[in-house]
Amino acid sequence: MSSADSANTWHFVSNHGQVLLCIYANPEIRMRDVAARVGITERAAQRILADLVSDGYVSRTRNGRRNSYAINREKEMRHPAQFGYEIGPLLDLLHRPR
Repeated sequence: MSSADSANTWHFVSNHGQVLLCIYANPEIRMRDVAARVGITERAAQRILADLVSDGYVSRTRNGRRNSYAINREKEMRHPAQFGYEIGPLLDLLHRPR
């Protein structure tokens, strides 16, 4: 595998983190737009959102035909190396206004 090939096989922020950042930037974003921005299918974005909701990182509210989302900023990261660290400061650090 060349270095150009390996550059496209991994990322510093997982797709779960990318979806969370999309919701952080726009709490009323459509999953279609999340999928396009992250570079995954809409179904994959929906599965990731379901994970985030079921684990308490995101709550979903129905507003007419649309959903809006709220992030639980106090929820701690999942990896043992980051136990005790809340996701809010990480989102603040990684969010770049467009």
